Amino acid sequence: IGSGLVGSEMCIRDRGKGYRIKMNIIIAGCGKVGTTLGEQLVRERHEVTFIDTAPELLKKVMGMIDVQVIEGNCTVYSTLKEAGIEHADLFIAVTDSDEINLLSCLIAKKASNCHTVARVRNPEYNEDIQFIKQEMGLSLTINPEWATAVEIARLIQIPSAMEVDSFANNRVNMIRFLIPEGSVLADMKVADVGGAFKGSFLICVIERNHEIIIPSGDVVLKKGDNISVIMPLAEVDKMCKEVGIHTRNIKNVMIAGGGTMSYYLAKILNKANKRVKIIEMNRKRCELLSGLLPKTMIIHGDATDNKLLEEEDLAATDAFVALTGFDEENLFLSLHAKKVANAKNIVKINRIRVEEVSEELNVGSVVSPKFITTEFILQYVRAMENSKSNNSIETLYRLMDNRVEALEFVVCDTPGLTGVQLQDLKLKKNLLLCCINRGGNIITPSGQDCLLEGDSVIVVTTHLGLKRLSDILK
Repeated sequence: IGSGLVGSEMCIRDRGKGYRIKMNIIIAGCGKVGTTLGEQLVRERHEVTFIDTAPELLKKVMGMIDVQVIEGNCTVYSTLKEAGIEHADLFIAVTDSDEINLLSCLIAKKASNCHTVARVRNPEYNEDIQFIKQEMGLSLTINPEWATAVEIARLIQIPSAMEVDSFANNRVNMIRFLIPEGSVLADMKVADVGGAFKGSFLICVIERNHEIIIPSGDVVLKKGDNISVIMPLAEVDKMCKEVGIHTRNIKNVMIAGGGTMSYYLAKILNKANKRVKIIEMNRKRCELLSGLLPKTMIIHGDATDNKLLEEEDLAATDAFVALTGFDEENLFLSLHAKKVANAKNIVKINRIRVEEVSEELNVGSVVSPKFITTEFILQYVRAMENSKSNNSIETLYRLMDNRVEALEFVVCDTPGLTGVQLQDLKLKKNLLLCCINRGGNIITPSGQDCLLEGDSVIVVTTHLGLKRLSDILK
């Protein structure tokens, strides 16, 4: 395990077949986030080395991914040197300890002047994170609990949406909806949707029975489809009313579990004038939260106790968020809330496969801190690649359990691509140009439109790993 021989052999063998390593990346910590991140980076043909003190975790990750592994302490210079820190482009610290993450990044920065990314979760550090980042020379910090709380708060602000992603400096939003029974969208062709309803929205992804469809105009929508739509946030409520998607303003929010994520979420919702209840079993934690969140009602009790939920009027709540430390408990709570309340349901999942939960159990919106963290770091990695190779990706989101990518490209002058009507471009299959941002003017593209230098364009595709806008062509 110490030398990572299996990973090295695999890299050599692949290089002989024309494999080109993009960047050398070291990841300290092979827990859920580290492993998920490593899988994605290897898929994008980066050379990845893991450092961890637990040999059983290293053995497990080697069985899953073609990587090198080093058993040792990531805050020790000799361990970093053995992992190849002197030649690394990026060092990512995602161990369970904020202090270890920060210290190892500092040592890595001094050892090789590489880019450094640290996971920092403690709320006490979160207040001073910009100072810490600047003084320690960190390239990026990520707080999974805070990032997930922000995502949940956004879903609460848009009650009808299952997922929301933003592009073009928040001018353009991709929103995921479920087509309910009785909706006028059911059995309608995609080509007919734009003419049937007022407002500008474009259906760019359909998820149906585990199948991903990048739709042409001939595709017929079905009840139960999950559709991802490009549209302005201001038009969401109006569109939902027109197509028969139920929505209501959320005023009361009940949160199961009083962890750090719940603290961040309550803090955000209190600022938005939402009434929040947190149910937490640990009395000392309740006392702490009570002092930190004076505008939030803290309830000492077991969120799985149906009698307690009834007493706290779960049936009348507008949104129920399951944030306990156990995926299974969150699922059962969310299913129960769906049964007794007409509420917006949001459930946190970290271990169970997200698409299985969202499709088969239909529990509502599913958030996964490990995927949110991975996506955030991958966007930074892509930005590093762009700076090295003049690529033009501005924003990247992975959707539908990483089976779809939504990318925002900046358009450079490219013969055969710019100035050509879209209907004349030979685009790859399962790829859709969803939106053009031209100087702040948002255009829903037609076949007669063309891309101009300086535009930004949003591309949705099942072809993973596109690097340049020209990659959209056959």
